[in-house]
Amino acid sequence: MAITDSKKVDYLWKKLGYGKAKTDTNAQKKAPNEAIDSPLLMRGDVIWAQAHEIPSTIPESTTTHVRIYSGTTAIETTEDNTSTANRTWKTGQTDWIPTQFGSTYLVKVYSDTSGVSDATSTGTQLFPTGSGNNDEWFFDYEAGILHFIGTNLPSSIDGSKVVYITGARYIGTKGITSANNFVTVGAKIVQANTISMANTTSPKALTVSGANSTVKSANVVIEKVATIKELRLGNHINNGVLIGRTFNKRIGFETGTTGEIFQVAANGTPSFGDLDGSTY
Repeated sequence: MAITDSKKVDYLWKKLGYGKAKTDTNAQKKAPNEAIDSPLLMRGDVIWAQAHEIPSTIPESTTTHVRIYSGTTAIETTEDNTSTANRTWKTGQTDWIPTQFGSTYLVKVYSDTSGVSDATSTGTQLFPTGSGNNDEWFFDYEAGILHFIGTNLPSSIDGSKVVYITGARYIGTKGITSANNFVTVGAKIVQANTISMANTTSPKALTVSGANSTVKSANVVIEKVATIKELRLGNHINNGVLIGRTFNKRIGFETGTTGEIFQVAANGTPSFGDLDGSTY
């Protein structure tokens, strides 16, 4: 006997609505009574690492992170020949940006003759709610598949026309590595007030390497030993001697000229100057 639709719906209700595994019928065990966790898989290799770069309103043209399909760049889909005729259409592209990023990301659907230059101008727009004839469509943003989910097909989808899609796709960095290793995170930018690490026997608990690695912070505090192979200061003074300042525990530079020597005043302030040989 085939699996009933009610059992399929019960499985989805428990899986998606409660994140639980279905272990019995709905009559015997309601969704809130299912106890075994079964969360959806979140694959690290396909996570949109730069999703925060997607604007809340669809851009007018392609950006670094968002590719736009509109007008003459609308995608002409291909019919899925494994499904009922004219029922399902494939864009051949994944990672379409859904409306959870903003309502303007809702894809638009048109029917027109294959090969036209701009179906958005010459074709017939088909709406997700249909035309009142049970001819609604549903778009799978992850797979890039359009399916006419209503009982009927739109009148313009009669075998002589194809489907065109306009919308936006995410084209930024995808995937993350181990959060403990921090080998690569997006565009190699880590923003935080504090980076804490457990004790380790390794002499390099935190290593920043690369041709031009940059660590930016309003205030960096190192509570343990810092080993620096080469220190380059941005606001240095050529040929200056590095000293400790009395103000706010900062360092500074002192410089001199020909014949001057480095000496300390009575108040402890070091400076360069002529040797005062009258008082010892």
